[in-house]
Amino acid sequence: MGVKATLPSYELGFYALVVTCAVLYSGSGIFEASRDSMNRKAFRDGIKPGWHYFGRKMDVADFEWVMWFTSFRNIIIFALSGHVLFGKICSMTVPQHRAVMYMIYGLLAVLASMGLLYLMIILSHCLLLYSVALAKQKWLCYVAGLCCLASFKVEPFGSWQSGFVTGAFDLQDVLFYGGCTFTIMRCMSFALESSQKEEGIYSIFDLLKYNFYLPFFFFGPVMTFDQFHAQVSTRELRRKDDEMKSIRVSALLHVGAIVAVDIFFHFFYILTLPSDLKFVNRLSDWSLAGLAYSNLVYDWVKAAVMFGVINTIARLDHLDPPQPPKCITMLYIFAETHFDRGINDWLCKYVYDHIGENHDNILKELVASVTTFAITTLWLGPCQVVYIWSLVNCFGLNFELWVQKFFQLGPFAKLEAKLSGAMSRRIRAAFGAVNFWAIVLYNILALNSLEFALLVTKRLLVMGFPESTLSIWFITYCGVQLIKERERILAIQEEEEKGDKAKLE
Repeated sequence: MGVKATLPSYELGFYALVVTCAVLYSGSGIFEASRDSMNRKAFRDGIKPGWHYFGRKMDVADFEWVMWFTSFRNIIIFALSGHVLFGKICSMTVPQHRAVMYMIYGLLAVLASMGLLYLMIILSHCLLLYSVALAKQKWLCYVAGLCCLASFKVEPFGSWQSGFVTGAFDLQDVLFYGGCTFTIMRCMSFALESSQKEEGIYSIFDLLKYNFYLPFFFFGPVMTFDQFHAQVSTRELRRKDDEMKSIRVSALLHVGAIVAVDIFFHFFYILTLPSDLKFVNRLSDWSLAGLAYSNLVYDWVKAAVMFGVINTIARLDHLDPPQPPKCITMLYIFAETHFDRGINDWLCKYVYDHIGENHDNILKELVASVTTFAITTLWLGPCQVVYIWSLVNCFGLNFELWVQKFFQLGPFAKLEAKLSGAMSRRIRAAFGAVNFWAIVLYNILALNSLEFALLVTKRLLVMGFPESTLSIWFITYCGVQLIKERERILAIQEEEEKGDKAKLE
């Protein structure tokens, strides 16, 4: 049935009430657990003194968040502010050469932060993959690019290359591997786009302009070369109506999100609690489910804030970068699940869609998904947890298609055709609720630990059956119905906008 099937307003109101009460109840359990564990010795490293306004300690278990927004906050602000000012001057004076100016600033910033040897490593990989691109053979671009990526992700090659970079500071490893691996993905995009070019090849100067755009360099997102090259080569720099207002609002929202997360961490120790399984095992099933879900939501918030800040700067440079990832709360389909839209778009364009085509053929879909997750495993760094994460998510993606194909068979299709649109939506939401928790359980093992994921699974599906299992499933069903209602409204709005455009034409 179509996405526009409606439900009675009183039914939707009941669903909203159930979800609200469940979130408040689960949150109260996590709050009490955080308060009681504030002074536990096992949590000494993860809980530190926070803002004195609150008189409470703060969860500082996420190294990256603490480094970005406390220890290295001023350095990051200084570097990105310099880029914005430099870019604004260039856009006003020499807009036709702004990509060159961005490249020069990026090269100098990388040189100043990581040193000459690091810059030489980056340039050597760029030169190698540019040489491969000259052959204009796709298979050679894939092989060379993946070998270069493996040289940073597989030991002892990664340690050997990082050994050339002298000095030591807290973010050095993050910057080293982030800059190197994103460079390889960008170089592969350049090589693959060059191989598709009918006449000639892009210059190495185009590759350097693409790779050393500072906002994207260390942490992404990855913007495919064809998109970046087309946008940065535009000489007429014009903004849409109210675009600057949108950029200012976006910047304020991200600052507000950073402050809100810091305040949240004073009252809910969602990152530190899972490190002590004995303590977590004493929580109620509701609190444990909320803890697992909140960890996934936080990871989305972190990605949304990080990519959102970078995207705001890119929009000031008249670029249209990849959007932040779709909110994890709105995901109940494996095909839409991702935490980095840039990498997701890269994988879809060059691997998943290239092999799977329209994703209707089960065999092609299997090959496409296995290949995609194999490359993702290499990108994340091969280890036991990543292997398991890739395996279960690959299975979930394919199983989703198998179930869809199964219920498209004649008898089931005829049965659904006899149902009303509302009833079909309810049945689909029931399956979507199961899918939702499969996504949660499959991903917390990568965000926390395999042991925590197994504990949550055992408590919710085995020890908590049937009371906790069915009640949490029903609450999730209510949440999925609210998501579907939002999708219905957006679909109607999109159709109305298309109709308005057609009338104007």
